[in-house]
Amino acid sequence: IYRIVRHYFIMGRKTQNFYYIFQVQMVLPEIMKIAKAYHTSVDAFRRGTPIGDGLGPLVVARFVSEYNPNLEAEEIAENISLYRVTYEGRNVLLVKAKGPGGEVGKPGDAIKRLIEMRSGAISRIIMVDAGGKLEGEPTAEITEYVGAAIGDPGPEKYKIEEVATKYQIPIDSIVVKMDPLDAIAIMKKEISLAADSVVDRIKRILEERTHEGDTVIVAGIGNSIGIR
Repeated sequence: IYRIVRHYFIMGRKTQNFYYIFQVQMVLPEIMKIAKAYHTSVDAFRRGTPIGDGLGPLVVARFVSEYNPNLEAEEIAENISLYRVTYEGRNVLLVKAKGPGGEVGKPGDAIKRLIEMRSGAISRIIMVDAGGKLEGEPTAEITEYVGAAIGDPGPEKYKIEEVATKYQIPIDSIVVKMDPLDAIAIMKKEISLAADSVVDRIKRILEERTHEGDTVIVAGIGNSIGIR
């Protein structure tokens, strides 16, 4: 933040163009908002408190604790935990970043490995992630999409979509909307409560779009700080 503000200040001084300074002045409230969010996030990571971006891992943790709270995790990829749960006759493979440290892991590697281990015999992929909201939209609004829900614009998203396309596996995504600054701050109460609603939506998708005996991957995308 400091470097960006300094950049426009120096450019304005060097070029004697006050419009550079105006740009900073116009967005200064947003800059201060971002600075405050980063300051808050430092405290969250220092204390090991869940942040908004931990919504995905929190959903997986709650799903697992509901059916087998003592279930031991397997490490299926770098810093990615795998849990095997049976729900209404479906074999559910749940993956999330290893916690409670601040990890995001490599979910793309985990999903690709699980699919290729079964030669593509996966009926569906359900992904859960935090998503940005616009001003005026309610915090913790839940929306459903088709396709991979993951903030990573590069290799992890590519790996998931590549292997899903190869084996013709449909992807459902559940996104909980929040201010991008809430994603790095201590998790708000409404976001935590939304995790329970997301678990219910996952159950509905399993019941309505899969059959008994199917194997389904549920991926909770996000930072696992404070979430086991």
